[in-house]
Amino acid sequence: MTAQSTTRQSYAGTVRAPEFPALDWLNTGRPLRMADLRDKVVVLDFWTYGCINCQHVIPDLKRLEAKYAAELVAVGVHAAKFEHERDTDNIRQIVLRYELEHPVVNDRDLAVWDAYAVRAWPTLVVVDPAGRIVGQRSGEGIYETFDGVIGSLVAEFDARGQIDRTPLELRLEREGIEDTPLRFPGKVLADAPGRRLFIADSNHNRIVVANLDTYQVQQVIGGPEPGFADGDFATARFYRPQGMALGADGWILYVADTENHAVRAVDLAHEAVETIAGTGRQTRAVPVRGGRGTEVALNSPWDLELVDDHLYVAMAGSHQVWRMDLTSGTIGPWAGSGREGISGGPLASATLAQPSGLTTDGEWIYFADSEASAIRAASLAAGGKVRRIVGTGLFDFGDADGVGDRVRLQHPLGVAYNPGDGLLYVADTYNSKIKTVDQKTRRVRTLLGGDGHGWRDGAEPLFYEPGGLDLAAGKLYVADTNNHAVRVVDLATLEASTVVLQGAAGLLALGGMAEDEVLEGRLP
Repeated sequence: MTAQSTTRQSYAGTVRAPEFPALDWLNTGRPLRMADLRDKVVVLDFWTYGCINCQHVIPDLKRLEAKYAAELVAVGVHAAKFEHERDTDNIRQIVLRYELEHPVVNDRDLAVWDAYAVRAWPTLVVVDPAGRIVGQRSGEGIYETFDGVIGSLVAEFDARGQIDRTPLELRLEREGIEDTPLRFPGKVLADAPGRRLFIADSNHNRIVVANLDTYQVQQVIGGPEPGFADGDFATARFYRPQGMALGADGWILYVADTENHAVRAVDLAHEAVETIAGTGRQTRAVPVRGGRGTEVALNSPWDLELVDDHLYVAMAGSHQVWRMDLTSGTIGPWAGSGREGISGGPLASATLAQPSGLTTDGEWIYFADSEASAIRAASLAAGGKVRRIVGTGLFDFGDADGVGDRVRLQHPLGVAYNPGDGLLYVADTYNSKIKTVDQKTRRVRTLLGGDGHGWRDGAEPLFYEPGGLDLAAGKLYVADTNNHAVRVVDLATLEASTVVLQGAAGLLALGGMAEDEVLEGRLP
C-alpha cells in the first residue's frame, strides 16, 4: 500500500470488509458492527500487547487519529500471542496503560485475524467509507503511508458526500477510574547503602524516591505529564520511564526513558536531569550503528545495568543489549544481531527477543528475553558469547517449574541477581509470579504467587503482572505493575507487604509534590 505525495489517487476498495463476530469490546460500552463505521475511514490495528513492534505503532496511530479526528475510526483488533493476553480484563489494563481512546475488540480465538488473512503482528488494514478493504501493511513506521492513503480517501469520499463527521459514541475504560499515587510502576531499584527506594512511576512519567525504611517520599523527578526535556526536577520530563541504575558513588541515577528512546542521567545532589544517549526519536535503522550518545537514536531502552564505567542497556525495540562507555560518552550494540530469535553464540551474531530486564554477577549479564519467555546470559569476558539458561523458542511459553528445557515462563520482564544465594530472581510477568533460577543447574522454582493474579499480602501473596524487581538487605522489592504498587518481601519468611508511601497525597497533585510536602532527608 503506497501513497502519492503530490497527486491524489483513488484507494477505494473492491472487497467488502468481513463483519465482526460476537466478541468482547473495550472503550465502546457495546459491540460494534461494520455498519456502525460506514462513511468513516477505518483502520484495523491487529496487535498483541506484549509485542514491542505493536507498541511502536501506537504513537503513529494516535497522530493519525488526531489529524483525522472527524473522519477516521481506529479499531484495535487484539489477537493474542500469549495465553495471558487472551483475557479481556488483562487487555483492559493495557488499554489503560497505553491510554488508548479507540475501540478495542478481543479477537481471542483469531476469528477476525483469519477473516482478514493477517499473518503477522502488527498488521494494519484500511477500510474505506463504503466498507471495502483498501489494503493492509505489516510492521512499524506506518504514519507517512497511512497519512497519504487516509487523506486521499477523505478527499475522494468527501467529494461524493460519503463522509460522516458525526463523532462515534464511545465509553472509554478510563471513565470513573480514580488516579493512584503510583500508576503502572514498571521498575524498582533498592539502594541499601543510601537507604533509598527508586520507583519508575511509569504512567506518571516520573521517578519517585523514597526512604527505604519509612517510605517517606524524598524526591519526585519529572512528571506527571509526558515530555522530553532536561532541567531541574520540576521542569524535566520523561515518557514512561522503566529501568534504572545507580552510579557507584550514589549520586547519579541512570534512567531508561523508554518511550522517549533515551537514557537520562539524574544528578541527585544538584537535582538536575541530563540526556546522555538518544535523540528523543526512535530509530528504525537496520543495522543500527553506535556513536556519540546524544547523536545516536535508540529503540525502546527498557532496563539498565552498570558494570564499572559501562552502562548496559536492554534495547527491547531492536532485540539487542547495548553498552555505553560513560567515560567517552559513546554507545552502541554489544549483544544481538538485531534479528529477533533465541540463537546463542558470539555476541554480535546471537539473536535476542525483546530483552526487558538486566542484572549481573560481575561475570555475566543476565537478561529476561521477554518475547521468547527466556532467561539468558551474555559473558562480560573478551570474546564473550550468549547462552540460554531457560526458554526454548518464540512460541514456547507456559507456567512450569523444573530443570532446563522442561521449564516454561510467560513473558518475564524483570530479573535480579542475589549474591547471597547465587540465584536469579525473576518477575515471571504474565504468570504473575516471582521465580528463582539457578543459572548453573537451570532449575526453576516458583517462590511467590498463586494460580492467577490478584493483590494479597502475607504468606501467600498475589501479584498482577509484576514488571521489575530488586534485592537489598534481605528483602525483595517488586514493581507490581497492574496493582499500581510496590511490594516488599522478607526473604527470611517469604511474607509480602505493600509499600505505603508517606507523603503520597502530594503525588496526586499536578506538577508533583510541593516543597513543603517533601520531608527532611532528601539525600543520604
